[in-house]
Amino acid sequence: MKQVTIIGAGVIGLTTALYCARRGMKVTLIERNLPQRDGCSFGNAGMIVPSHFIPLAAPGMVKLGLKWIWNPESPFYIKPRLNLDLITWSLRFWQASTQQKVDRAAPVLRDLSLLSRQSFEEIGLDFGLVKKGLLMLCKKQQTLDEEAHMAQRARALGIPAEVLDSKATAALDPSVTMDVAGSVFFPKDCHLSPERFVAAIEAELKSLGTKILWQTEVQGFATEAGLIKAVKTSQGEIPTAELVLSGGVWSAEIARALHLKLPMQAGKGYSLTLKNPRQLPALCSICTEARLAVTPMNGALRFGGTMELAGIDETINPRRIKGIVRAIPDYFPAFQESDFADIQPWSGLRPCSPDGLPYIGRTQRWKNLTIAAGHAMMGLSLAPATGQIITSILSNEPSPIPLALFNPDRFS
Repeated sequence: MKQVTIIGAGVIGLTTALYCARRGMKVTLIERNLPQRDGCSFGNAGMIVPSHFIPLAAPGMVKLGLKWIWNPESPFYIKPRLNLDLITWSLRFWQASTQQKVDRAAPVLRDLSLLSRQSFEEIGLDFGLVKKGLLMLCKKQQTLDEEAHMAQRARALGIPAEVLDSKATAALDPSVTMDVAGSVFFPKDCHLSPERFVAAIEAELKSLGTKILWQTEVQGFATEAGLIKAVKTSQGEIPTAELVLSGGVWSAEIARALHLKLPMQAGKGYSLTLKNPRQLPALCSICTEARLAVTPMNGALRFGGTMELAGIDETINPRRIKGIVRAIPDYFPAFQESDFADIQPWSGLRPCSPDGLPYIGRTQRWKNLTIAAGHAMMGLSLAPATGQIITSILSNEPSPIPLALFNPDRFS
């Protein structure tokens, strides 16, 4: 029985553990937080989005970021600081934001997303997957025209997309009042409650005998002849035959201890969840101009957004919350800013690579180390596919998706 140790019990680590355990491997998960953790896998928008085939590093993003950077309530914000890692990351992001690189990445991201979407249906757990599609809501006609071009690109890649005017948008989800010029409807997209999904996986892992070491810090590694023999932790040494690093934003620091470069910035996101909303949409949506995600979850309604590069800092910035709250009534006029006065905001740190692509695969330096990190806003959406790919690697089988663009050594 192959022994596998996984660092990180977020959604990527958990799904990887699930597929490994189902293949008969002996799995140990190391998690720095308590079981009642509140990391990036929990308060997110809960969307499964094949529609998101464009990486974060794309043409126009640098210009848009510079436009927003001076406004602390905008969808994107960089906390001013002199930091060499941030400067290097930003330069690499700029270099990756070309049409040529996006064109190379889009088909691979599509395949990864569609594999994941299929896996959510086949995983065999009860977590309330809702398969009603997603609306890209556009407040302005100009934005709708731009999104129509994106819909055309999606269809060219085999991803269904339909451009709707305001009346057709309202007809598709009459349960909520929207003030928009129109939308793009992606019928393949889905949504779920991330807390429920994680709980279902944890219950399955328990039944499979998987060991999860909660509140356990990684302190170092025992190595020998190009192999990682054990993980040194606050709970003692854990021998391992195979090691998977899926520690979210903390993966870069852990990789550094193994003499690896895994450039990553923490993209802080926020969400607010109304337990008894004035209206409850049937579909999830993204308010395009505001970069705001809206998801119904078991009778509640979650609003999430922003990308704040402020280092590994989990504190709540009130200005970022204000930006989210102010944007909501623009798209959903039945809601008022006062609806959110007593809502406790959530924040989570998304692990963002400089080119907007995850790190998935073996490293050259260590024969038994596999990386699964850097999924940014797509961690939940891509988790099952990533788990399957890592399991195939550990089983010495071909990956179902070409991994060249996801090579963890690409910035070494």
